[in-house]
Amino acid sequence: MRTTIDITLKQTSKAIDALSEAAPGLSRQKIKDAMAKGACWWTHKGKRLRLRRATKELKPGIRLQLYYDEKVLARKPEGPVLLEDLERYTVWFKPHGLLAQGSQWGDHCSLLRLAELQLQRPCHLIHRLDADAAGLMLIAHDPKAAGALSQRFSGRTMTKRYKARVCGVMETQDQVVDAPVEGKPAVSHVSTLATNEAEQTSLLQVSIETGRKHQIRRHLAGLGHPILGDRLYGRAAGVPLQLLAFYLEFDCPLNKRKMMFELPAELDTLGQNQS
Repeated sequence: MRTTIDITLKQTSKAIDALSEAAPGLSRQKIKDAMAKGACWWTHKGKRLRLRRATKELKPGIRLQLYYDEKVLARKPEGPVLLEDLERYTVWFKPHGLLAQGSQWGDHCSLLRLAELQLQRPCHLIHRLDADAAGLMLIAHDPKAAGALSQRFSGRTMTKRYKARVCGVMETQDQVVDAPVEGKPAVSHVSTLATNEAEQTSLLQVSIETGRKHQIRRHLAGLGHPILGDRLYGRAAGVPLQLLAFYLEFDCPLNKRKMMFELPAELDTLGQNQS
């Protein structure tokens, strides 16, 4: 079942009462569950915010929206792993299938929300990683830290390294791919770590200077070696997208030190087990 409820209150009412009246096909418990999972929105002081508290009393004129998707709300993603807590920001391992942040249909399957629940602190997104991919992500805990760290990602001062298992045997050891992405400059450095003749696959390391949408996926597909499990630029392979963000290095604008984070071996889902 998938439905959208969009109402403007005509009288003071609790959120759960207004939504129950507008959606008689949904039980109060289902509405409460959807609200807790971030599928309900209200407009407050000109801002559109998630509303999680079912008993919140709302005044006339408030716009209330519920995006109910039974399949989305039923999802139970694998949880993230907290790797390091540096107070103003934390370092996480995001597994395959976990969103960086939620959508209008909910945020219970997002790193941002799960980090917020685990730490009981405000959480701010600094950068993105495809939901299908896995690897290192940073989460900030105050707006200034988020802004300062985001600038490191948007500029070319962050060293970002990925591993990708791709279709085909790629013998070339090192090459630079600079094909534009959606009309914008994009630069990826690709090197071969290992090949598997029997399976006709290769394990690559990719470093990117820019961070365009699906840059690595597009560049590797453009070389004729799409990433295994890439349903957009290759083909489904019965495995998650074989792309892993395993290394970050940058000059931290908060503590004025060079920081380096590498994914622990036990979380490295790609490794180098090819020959």
